[in-house]
Amino acid sequence: MATQTIEQRDRKRKPAREAKADAIAKARAIAPSVAARIGSTPATRYRGDPGIFGRLVEDHDRHRALLAMIEETEGKSADRQALFTALVREVKAHAAADEQALWSTVLRNPETTEEARHAVAEHKELDDMLADLAARDMASSGWLRRFAGLKEEYLHHVGEEEQEQFVAAEKILSPGDIRYMRRVFNRRKKEEKAAAKVEKKISHKD
Repeated sequence: MATQTIEQRDRKRKPAREAKADAIAKARAIAPSVAARIGSTPATRYRGDPGIFGRLVEDHDRHRALLAMIEETEGKSADRQALFTALVREVKAHAAADEQALWSTVLRNPETTEEARHAVAEHKELDDMLADLAARDMASSGWLRRFAGLKEEYLHHVGEEEQEQFVAAEKILSPGDIRYMRRVFNRRKKEEKAAAKVEKKISHKD
């Protein structure tokens, strides 16, 4: 009976505004005193959806909040360090689980191979940028400049996914696939996040 209740809850669509607020609240729990001013976000029909795409957008909104909160911090403050560590672990786990649950399947379909390759390639770029930031002095102006570049790249990436790549992927997947992929994503993300580490490697020249 408990399993049925969970499945029924998971299939229920959540209002977009509520879904976004819930995602931001998860980010704010890390540093409650820091504002999370993410502003407007691109419209997407997937926000609050019970399938894999809604679950991915939920994470995107959480990451948007973490990025905005880091911008509100200063120097090597405890809040900045906690938020950046959370962002790294979140993004790394999300990307790995995303690739396993969704893009590995989408990649095999000729109609969506390019979308999948593009998404996975950008995951690698973001991972490199995070490692580069982790290796540098948080209190420096150069760190803030590079962080702004990361934020811009991340927002571009998730915007493309929500506006274009998810739309293309949805066309080749069945409703059952989409629900199953959400369960796979949740399981894999939990495992990936438990193992995620903040790697430090300077890869971008001044």
